[in-house]
Amino acid sequence: MKYCIFLIMILLARFRDDLNPPSDTVPPSPDSVMVAFWNLENFFDPFVDSTRVYNEFTEDGSQHWTTSRFYQKRNNIYKAILAFSNHQAIGIMGVCEVENDFVLNAVFGMTPLKRFHYRWVHYEGLDRRGIDPAIVYSIDRFQLMHSEAVPYRNPDDTTMVSRDILYAKFFDYRSDTLHCFVNHWPSKYRGELETVEARNCAARILRRKVDSIVGVVPDAKIVIMGDFNDTPDAPCLSEVLQAHGPCDTVNGHLLCNLFAQPGKLGFKGTLKYQDSWMVFDQIIVSRSLLESATLHCRPEDAHIVHDDMLLIDDPTYHGKKLNRTYLGPKYLGGFSDHLPVLLLLRY
Repeated sequence: MKYCIFLIMILLARFRDDLNPPSDTVPPSPDSVMVAFWNLENFFDPFVDSTRVYNEFTEDGSQHWTTSRFYQKRNNIYKAILAFSNHQAIGIMGVCEVENDFVLNAVFGMTPLKRFHYRWVHYEGLDRRGIDPAIVYSIDRFQLMHSEAVPYRNPDDTTMVSRDILYAKFFDYRSDTLHCFVNHWPSKYRGELETVEARNCAARILRRKVDSIVGVVPDAKIVIMGDFNDTPDAPCLSEVLQAHGPCDTVNGHLLCNLFAQPGKLGFKGTLKYQDSWMVFDQIIVSRSLLESATLHCRPEDAHIVHDDMLLIDDPTYHGKKLNRTYLGPKYLGGFSDHLPVLLLLRY
């Protein structure tokens, strides 16, 4: 009953906002638009989902995920987004590890972020825990033309289940079309060697979809973002997906990985394991976005967000570590176990 009441409130709020847009909308910059991605670390609602076996993120579950903890995380997320966007609208933002429409609306529809008129694309996938990727976009900057979930299917291992790849096609109100993919590839939880083929499979699925778009529109503008659970030089990204560094695109490669040169991203990595920072969260673009005379980007327009609020001191391995929500079963009350990544598209 509590969940139903929350859902009705959300629907009424969204319907009211569509009829009466807020008057305090921040005007978008006329010459640029932001694209971002952030893994939100197990962002569940606090309710029991009777359709799933996994309900650890509930009040009675092993993570003791209460309503107050949920809203603490919600507040952390929206405040961080406002900070790293400089209180401006983000045109398109990919997120992953979100449970459902409820948590998306809690962040983007029921906080100060609502003045940017965000909407989102989300499909329920087959992930065992029920966490999915989603695409959030500002209707002041983009019109959604089409979306679909591209399913993960591994013909060599039919027992393997992973998140879908989310695809959306947008019109940017300046006669440009932008194709966006949000990814959350299989993790290394079972070991790197045991899971490398799972990420190769995800790369093949994504590459086929990209090739199908380029086969129809050779100069299609494509943005691929996500948590790839591997570094830019890993074979799944550099060989299977064939996403190369910015300097390599002059040799005719279709995809440019803007995060292939970590030393130029403003920070060491997007997640930390013991004393090592790694770049698992990346944004990849088609060569046409680097060469276009209209909507375009430059390699130096991509960076890792490392606002102070997202990091805390690391007494064990020195330097900084992520200000995360949980460390195993221990609740820490932070933001995420990943840093966001950001790209500025220019006109």
